[in-house]
Amino acid sequence: MLKFALIGCGRIAKRHSELLGLEKINGAKLVAACDLDNTKAKSIGEQFCVPYYTDMHKMMATENIDVAVVLTESGNHAKNVVELAKYGKHIVVEKPMALTLDDADAMIHACDAAGVKLFIVKQNRFNIPVMKLREAIEGNRFGKLVLGTVRVRWCRTQDYYDQAKWRGTWAMDGGVLTNQASHHVDLLEWMLGDVDSVFAMGRTALANIETEDTAIVTIKFKNGALGIIEATTAVRPKDLEGSISILGEGGAVEISGFAVNEMRTWNFVEPLPSDEDVMKKYSVNPPNVYGFGHQAYYEHVVDCISNNKEHLVDGLEGRKSLELINAIYESIETGKEVSIRFKPKFCKLGG
Repeated sequence: MLKFALIGCGRIAKRHSELLGLEKINGAKLVAACDLDNTKAKSIGEQFCVPYYTDMHKMMATENIDVAVVLTESGNHAKNVVELAKYGKHIVVEKPMALTLDDADAMIHACDAAGVKLFIVKQNRFNIPVMKLREAIEGNRFGKLVLGTVRVRWCRTQDYYDQAKWRGTWAMDGGVLTNQASHHVDLLEWMLGDVDSVFAMGRTALANIETEDTAIVTIKFKNGALGIIEATTAVRPKDLEGSISILGEGGAVEISGFAVNEMRTWNFVEPLPSDEDVMKKYSVNPPNVYGFGHQAYYEHVVDCISNNKEHLVDGLEGRKSLELINAIYESIETGKEVSIRFKPKFCKLGG
């Protein structure tokens, strides 16, 4: 039984604490919680009958912990992970892994030096329709890839940003690209491969925040395919969709729903008998679209640690989408196309 502890008891901690605290994950349980705000730490601690702390170092030194789960503000992820690595415990960190590439590199180095696994939360990769899409990509069913598109059309009113001072800031959060759309950016790159260059535009349309709440991005992939990212939290009055579509010479697949969880299109030039099963059996996640991805993700974490397996999104894999997001911000600031493998000069993220 792996013992998990939460560092950060804010909004996202609800999902993690329920899965671990209610022992929904075989081989895992919640043993402690920590937050600088004692009220937040106490709330989770008392709900799941585990010790709670306001000092993560005291918690790590006191409790018997196998895995630390970092759920703090995005801008604090790197500092927290580097400090936690010295305890020799495996680390799970919510998206984005960091805001700057230097911070991401520091996290990877610290965990490598300590001999611990670093897991980046990308739960949408475990959605059933997404896994079927990935199988089709790996099976070369699309042939020549042509175009990939992700759309994040969500609603985040001013009340959401006002819940915490760090939200919507360059130093601690980033905008819609870094926060809400980071999973979708990751999926697009995972499906279509390495990126050559990006060109982007962004603006703050409705929210009173430092960062963008609306952005559009065009991408050139090294394999010749093109990509489009459309991301906004300025939808009113409620969320519309979180989707991905992949088009190639051999077929077209579109996954929609609120959280990339519903297969809308599964068409291939050369059909297979199993294609009917995809739409009948694998087209929609089980109920609770949030909980399913995180549950499958945690099961993967437990399996990797218990059986010493390679994990799907380690630090290097998580760094890829962060590098892409940094390049997108560089393009927004300069108004120019930006090649990947660049040194950020004008990107505000993390500053």
